Amino acid sequence: MKDYALEKFEEELDIGYQIYFTYVRNRYLIFKTSDNCYTQKLISVHDKNPQPAMQMLTKKRLEEIFPFMEDMEYKQN
Repeated sequence: MKDYALEKFEEELDIGYQIYFTYVRNRYLIFKTSDNCYTQKLISVHDKNPQPAMQMLTKKRLEEIFPFMEDMEYKQN
């Protein structure tokens, strides 16, 4: 993960990849919706730590959480 840069991550979202990742013990799916807009869907559900099922993220928010993403997996339609 050390060699993996935010720019590469954004490129992969731009070309249509959907990316599963873990962030703060929750599993998510993220994909690009439009310019400066990404959709993040909650995959795992923890009753004691409720999170929004779906969120719209800006590029700035993506940059904030990127360093803390773990266990990335790719899906392409």
